[in-house]
Amino acid sequence: MNKIEHLGIAVKDLESANILFEKLLGTPHYKVEEVPTEGVRTSFFKSGPNKIELLEATTEDSPIAKFLSKKGEGVHHVAFAVDNIEEEISRLKKEGFTVLNETPKKGADNKLVAFLHPKTTNGVLVELCQEIIE
Repeated sequence: MNKIEHLGIAVKDLESANILFEKLLGTPHYKVEEVPTEGVRTSFFKSGPNKIELLEATTEDSPIAKFLSKKGEGVHHVAFAVDNIEEEISRLKKEGFTVLNETPKKGADNKLVAFLHPKTTNGVLVELCQEIIE
């Protein structure tokens, strides 16, 4: 794993969260994107070399909607940048981690993504991200 790619934060209302984080970080979001397969709308902020992804549910049965109903707003996941997501999935499985996505899928911000189950990462949902090169 190369670095923390971003922190994902679940929010109930993306528009009001965008206003709050713009004030907090002193910079506007640079992208809003919907990922229909995940039932989520995202907004990205940069703060120095770091990124924050705000996540709003677009369907009542999406993973973000379920997270919000159980835990409320807050940190949802930590994403790590990787060079080769398939190799990283294989390595982590050998190390005993439970991978939620054996096959990487297209995520937001031009990334291939896969998640590790929080039960095997001390309660933290971990996302692996690989830049899609077209």
